[in-house]
Amino acid sequence: MASIQLAPPHLTGVRALWRSTIGKKAVVAVTGLIMLVFLLLHMLGNLKIFFGPTDFDNYAGWLRRIGEPVLHGAWCLWIQRAVLFDALVLHIVASAQLSYRDLRARPTKYSGGQRFEATVTTRYMRTGGVVLGLFILWHLLNLSGGHAVPHYVEGHVYENVVQDFSKWYENVIYIVAMLALGLHIHHGFESSTRTLGFHRPTRARTIRIIGDILAVAIAGGFIVVPVAVMAGLVD
Repeated sequence: MASIQLAPPHLTGVRALWRSTIGKKAVVAVTGLIMLVFLLLHMLGNLKIFFGPTDFDNYAGWLRRIGEPVLHGAWCLWIQRAVLFDALVLHIVASAQLSYRDLRARPTKYSGGQRFEATVTTRYMRTGGVVLGLFILWHLLNLSGGHAVPHYVEGHVYENVVQDFSKWYENVIYIVAMLALGLHIHHGFESSTRTLGFHRPTRARTIRIIGDILAVAIAGGFIVVPVAVMAGLVD
């Protein structure tokens, strides 16, 4: 656990909140929940691939037209991307700074029974976060930029996805990343509720169950698509 560090007394407002350990934890919690909502909606949208190429491509096109005629073209999509990008950067920076403070406060590693007191997900949150960060870059280059799809055609989302998941090594990377995502959600959801003050002894079991359901549903929902492509259920 990161040591509690307060902001310098001459700082006030947002700057003081950001400099404090509690503020950084709040940033990690809020940005994590923002990305969790996006992941849930993104996963549900991905499952439309099982309705066939027409429905899936139409859905992808609709995402670019949300907000019309108030918003022109893909403005709503770019607003969403900007919010997610900011949330991701803040999440990574605040998490890294908290980890650094934690290591400075406890320069020696756990010894003896202390190591077993930490849960598996807690011990691997840092590693999992790095894996997910690298995966996001890889995933964007693949399906948004089409760099790993040999016959990538913009707008033909169904065919692009099938091509991408037709390669076994791409699927291995994707599935491993989604398992890491599930573990990240499993630990992060409960941690976020503690940080934001929603966690109570009477709610602990309910919150844990909700976190587990979200972790399994989101990771499983993403994994089922490449598995279906490999199995020939989507082609």
